[in-house]
Amino acid sequence: MDKHHVAPGWAALLSGRNGVRSLALAGGVVLHAINVYIATTILPSVVRDIGGLDYYAWNTTLFVAASILGSALAAKLLATAGPRSAYVIATLVFTIGTLLCAVAPSMPVMLGGRLVQGLGGGFLFALSYAMIRQVFDQALWPRAMALVSGMWGVATLVGPAVGGLFAELGAWRAAFWSLVPAALLFAGLAVMVLPRRGTTKAERSPLPLAQLVLLTAAVLAVSFGSVSAALHWNLIGLAVAGLLTALLIGTENRARQRLLPTGALHSTTALGALYATMSLLAVAVTSGEIFVPLFLQVLHQQSPLMAGYLAALMAAGWTLGSIASAGVSARHVRYAMLVGPLLGVAGMLTLAVLMPRESTGSGLALAPLCMALVAIGSGVGMAWPHLLTQVFQVAPAGEQNLAAASITTVQLFATALGAALAGMVANVAGLTDPGGTEGVANAAAWLFGLFALAPMLAVFIAWRVINQRVVTSA
Repeated sequence: MDKHHVAPGWAALLSGRNGVRSLALAGGVVLHAINVYIATTILPSVVRDIGGLDYYAWNTTLFVAASILGSALAAKLLATAGPRSAYVIATLVFTIGTLLCAVAPSMPVMLGGRLVQGLGGGFLFALSYAMIRQVFDQALWPRAMALVSGMWGVATLVGPAVGGLFAELGAWRAAFWSLVPAALLFAGLAVMVLPRRGTTKAERSPLPLAQLVLLTAAVLAVSFGSVSAALHWNLIGLAVAGLLTALLIGTENRARQRLLPTGALHSTTALGALYATMSLLAVAVTSGEIFVPLFLQVLHQQSPLMAGYLAALMAAGWTLGSIASAGVSARHVRYAMLVGPLLGVAGMLTLAVLMPRESTGSGLALAPLCMALVAIGSGVGMAWPHLLTQVFQVAPAGEQNLAAASITTVQLFATALGAALAGMVANVAGLTDPGGTEGVANAAAWLFGLFALAPMLAVFIAWRVINQRVVTSA
């Protein structure tokens, strides 16, 4: 194909060989994203069948922690194996993890499957973006990026439907089995249309493995502590995580191969404040999202299908908030960065009050809960595009590429940490002891009440960022 005569429209991206390439790359993100919502939707059914309620949040924590490693290692995999083989390897790793989940007789096996799934999903997620530059003409890059990013919206619609349908049929394992043929299809497409060799030379720079190991270990320390309802074990887990985090900061500050841009781990810098705000907002969403399906089924008589869709309202709100906020003038950016976290505070406090109150699940009872879920997601969405823009603007000279790559790492780390902390709070608040309706209601009240502090703190940090004149005025 003549690269000088490629029309930069959607037709050029979605037709012919480019169309098949688009399907293959978008499919990688679809597999990763749909799996996230399927797992969230069917988890209440899983624990009813094979047990392991005290490990409920681990399903998200291990998946996301492994996704961090997969995303970080994806560039090395691409450089070593080439686009075609890298994509096939990533898909096969994801498929092996999915099969482990589908046949899991117990929660430990399920968690092993989620770990392998997360590694493969992280590979696919990062490779889908990285290979756009290698398989498409430059004129098609913006639309290809938009197509791949838009797959999360597809996942919001499809994931809860697939998970909820199989959960209602009492066949949650089939939800995982349904992903296997799709994964093999996308692997087959990759073999057909992706190039064997990349168009750019492999980079030989070493990975920041020490920082990645410490970052993952810190999340897992909180997760280990969260399994017990005894407060002293929780405190031990938090103390070990704090020690590992201190080692991470020290290692990162001394390392030649950095994981994050210079100043990212210092709260006094504008970049550190921006990353802190992003992390707090991601923690707020994750802490609620993974438990919402369980709370709605136990306390508000919702079916697995409906509970899955209601939980996805936060993701839908995030998308709507981003779209609505993306076009605001520079003069109004500061308001978006403040109003967003405030919406999150309002939504979390509303859930803390209303979610623990049992209801028959009527529309009147669900309406304020739905509004609160949308408010939390919309708040993050309103602030997110502008936080990312500010990261690029304040990143040290020559480190913009590192800043761009680190955004995914920071978001995934905050998501994993949020899931681990949510599991800790829920277990201590009575999710497993006394358990039942009383325990679930108490867990909901404490979870949303405590995690309302995350967006509340984000408001103050965002205000500090604005006062430091990071945000450009009109």
